[in-house]
Amino acid sequence: MPLTFMNSASTMITSESVTEGHPDKLCDMIADAILDEILTLDPHARVAVEAMATTGTVVVMGELTTECYVDIPQVVRKTIRDIGYTRAKYGFDCETCGVVTSIKEQSPDIALGVDKSRESREGSGEFDEKETLGAGDQGMMVGFACNETPEFMPLPISLAHKLTKQLTKVRKEKTLPYLRPDGKSQVTIEYEYGVPKQVKTVVIAAQHDRVTASKVIEEDIIEKVIRPVVPSSLLGDDTRYLINATGRFIVGGPMGDTGLTGRKILVDTYGSLARHGGGSFSGKDPTKVDRSAAYMARYVAKNLVAAGLADRLELQVAYSIGVARPLSVCAETFGTAHVDEGLIHDSIHKYFDFRPGAIIETLQLRRPIYKATAAYGHFGRDDIDAPWERLDKVEILKKEAGL
Repeated sequence: MPLTFMNSASTMITSESVTEGHPDKLCDMIADAILDEILTLDPHARVAVEAMATTGTVVVMGELTTECYVDIPQVVRKTIRDIGYTRAKYGFDCETCGVVTSIKEQSPDIALGVDKSRESREGSGEFDEKETLGAGDQGMMVGFACNETPEFMPLPISLAHKLTKQLTKVRKEKTLPYLRPDGKSQVTIEYEYGVPKQVKTVVIAAQHDRVTASKVIEEDIIEKVIRPVVPSSLLGDDTRYLINATGRFIVGGPMGDTGLTGRKILVDTYGSLARHGGGSFSGKDPTKVDRSAAYMARYVAKNLVAAGLADRLELQVAYSIGVARPLSVCAETFGTAHVDEGLIHDSIHKYFDFRPGAIIETLQLRRPIYKATAAYGHFGRDDIDAPWERLDKVEILKKEAGL
């Protein structure tokens, strides 16, 4: 068995999440909102946009190839408004902030390999989009699933996301009207031989107004945010709560910290319980395998774990720019496989196609479904249109494995 935390009698695992008002997440949401607007008009557009936000200013930059027109400043302001930055006293105002754009066309050298893969240029293989479309970049992408939660996600990141969603809910519903859009959560869980045992620490940072006392905020967040989310069976007498640990959190959002697209990649994926290829997701159309192949890897890993072939599985896929077929596909079960690992490998190659064109077709990725993924995680979601969360291969995988 590989040496992992699952061999240990007691291991602490921590994951974090941030609200949609966190400056980095605000930028992720802006990038994906622009992507969605473009894909609505031009599903085959090439999009790679990012945003930066600081006091009073948003900068949108990147590459874009499309024949449609989108009013980018309008999309930016609407996104900021929906998040809740509508007044200067919150630290950011959707109506008065400056919006600067610096957009150019996609590099023709990149387009050359995406439009026509190396395989099709060399005259080998099929000549449909599955084979013709080359990977939009080189790199490795990771997918992960485990059976410790109903959504097949690690418990620390699952709870962290639920806490930030609850923090946003009580703000927007005005249950806690003194809250502002920026916020973060962090959860530390004690594992016993790979099984979650207890929540040891919950950290919440919640932006608030200037008048509410810190004691009131602490009590409210424990009762209105933490206890409705974290199962009481996981809370003990020694569970520690750290609420606004500096004593106050008044200055937040882009005024408190410069935001940038793609800076919360572990928040977007699996917390600290899986590796990450390094590429971010937001603002990228599905020809960019940073995004689409990571979604495919999650789809494969989730179906394999749901079928009972392993309790925990991490899948790594590697690509070269301009090449349709992946350079490698590698699965790691951390000693939790219930069938021969060779069978798992064979099943992956038999039932899943990792060519970019096939991924786009399988997961129906040329649609405006991305803004909803930009906050509270891209995986383990049943509240958004996330086709990579489907479990439509479970029965055929079970049959293949004789389970």
